[in-house]
Amino acid sequence: MSADYPLQELVEIKERRFQEAARILEKKKKQLLEEEEKLKEKERERDKVLKHKLEKLHQLRQALDQGERTDKIQQMKRYKEVVDERLAEKEKQVDAQKKQVKLAEEQVEAAKKDLYQKQKDVEKLTTHKKEWMSEMEREETRKEAAEQDEIGAALHSRKNKKKKSS
Repeated sequence: MSADYPLQELVEIKERRFQEAARILEKKKKQLLEEEEKLKEKERERDKVLKHKLEKLHQLRQALDQGERTDKIQQMKRYKEVVDERLAEKEKQVDAQKKQVKLAEEQVEAAKKDLYQKQKDVEKLTTHKKEWMSEMEREETRKEAAEQDEIGAALHSRKNKKKKSS
């Protein structure tokens, strides 16, 4: 077959875009895993502060039950407030990181959709190329058949002329 596929350049462009979309999807998945790991770390930090708060609260209750001095109880309450503030800050960090994880998940989904669309584009062009190749083969077969018919007709005509001239 002598003809080249006229959309071959487009096929190559679509395949490169598909490969790029696959690479981007892998990158987005990696970013999601990193964000999820950061979230786990922030939750561990928050849980550590929460545990510390509960321990200090327990100590404060024990001090109250034992009739501890007022100044010592006031000092424990102030420290508990500091721990409460630290816990609130850790909660904010966890919430902010959850938003980052959600954003990363959305980016992964968008990358999946983009990859799927680019895969469909490549498949459409591949199907078109196969159909075009089949059509070219049929056209080539028709041309060869027509040439064979012409050759056969010419040979037959020649034979008839020889018979008439003899």
